[in-house]
Amino acid sequence: MNALNIALKDLRIFFKDRDAALQLFLLPLLFIFVYSGAVTAFSGGGPQDERIELPAVDQDGGAGASALLQGIDQAGGVRVEPYDEATVMPLLKDGRVGRVLIIPSGFTAGLAEGKQQTVRIISHADADNEKNEAVRLVVQGVVSDMSLETQILASLQQMADMQADAPAEIRQAFTYEAMAGQARSQFSSSQQRPLVTLIQRVPGSEVAREEDPDMAQASVPGFAVLFMFLTAQATAQSIHAEKKVGSFRRLLASPIPRIELLAGKILPNFAIAIVQMLVILAFGVFGLKLLGMTPVPLGRDPLALVVFVALIALCSSAFGIVIAALARTETQIGGLGAVVLWSMAVLGGSFIPVFIIDRVLGPVPKAVPHYWANRALTNVMLRGMSLSDLTLEVGALLGFAVLFIVVGLLRFDYD
Repeated sequence: MNALNIALKDLRIFFKDRDAALQLFLLPLLFIFVYSGAVTAFSGGGPQDERIELPAVDQDGGAGASALLQGIDQAGGVRVEPYDEATVMPLLKDGRVGRVLIIPSGFTAGLAEGKQQTVRIISHADADNEKNEAVRLVVQGVVSDMSLETQILASLQQMADMQADAPAEIRQAFTYEAMAGQARSQFSSSQQRPLVTLIQRVPGSEVAREEDPDMAQASVPGFAVLFMFLTAQATAQSIHAEKKVGSFRRLLASPIPRIELLAGKILPNFAIAIVQMLVILAFGVFGLKLLGMTPVPLGRDPLALVVFVALIALCSSAFGIVIAALARTETQIGGLGAVVLWSMAVLGGSFIPVFIIDRVLGPVPKAVPHYWANRALTNVMLRGMSLSDLTLEVGALLGFAVLFIVVGLLRFDYD
């Protein structure tokens, strides 16, 4: 109860300082807005299509050619770009495009008649062989599916013709139109929900590497971690102010255990960090959308988000005691907080997302709590991972919190 009374007193003092409140709650939103807008503008206003471009010349113009091009474009990995032959062939000759798909005239009619059709891929001599092979495999897969579909429909037509002498009831129940409609429905279903899927894993790479999140979205958890840890300065400044005016000595003279006294100093920072995170998340979900930017998701496991927000707030609050234990003056608190906290934020992925920091700096960022906090929030919010998948992050943040509390208790000057 004593710790709670100390915490409530500190919270009342904090919210009387409007400048500090504005800095903690509005400055993060400004950072997110500016950074997200800059990244969005730099990236062209939205996600980039990284599929391999495949210029296509449709000499047929029929439904079969259109279905082939649509199938290739939707298969994944290849982006079909229509061209006329007179325009694209000089580009191919100069090497400005790497390959061209040619669909011959009569393609649709030939398919309907069951005649073999040939489509061609012409590649430039200097084109990337890996991309050539990837395009060939995609086109071959779509062509094979179309061939199988055409052959099955032809077989159904033959079955319908064979029933010409059957009773009228059977002919009406098994017309070609009915059987072909059912077959086409199955073809469509197999493309949307295949019975067998393939996942390729390369030994030595990440076990299940997810697609990198959008950098503008990654700014929300990144700056949330940055500013939640910056509240640690408020804890240190509060303790210094108490010592300066002499009220801290009166608290020590009262029958309050020292651990409870420090808990009372930690609780306000903990509560402020939680509220700060709620404001940032609300802005990330609703504010960015109202501003025409991509809103940030909150993930699929609310419990995981709650747990990590609480752990980050605890780490920040405990680190405030460490700052108060190491710094002797208000200037030292400001300098130590600015240098250490901002440096940890840069190293831990608050400005450059963790999925890039990992590749550039390797294991070095794992030495700071910001890294684990950013990694946890990125995995929960942007990658939709659950708490059971992130036991390492839970352990790391708990370990840092315990370390900061122990260091703070051992090094804290109660005089």
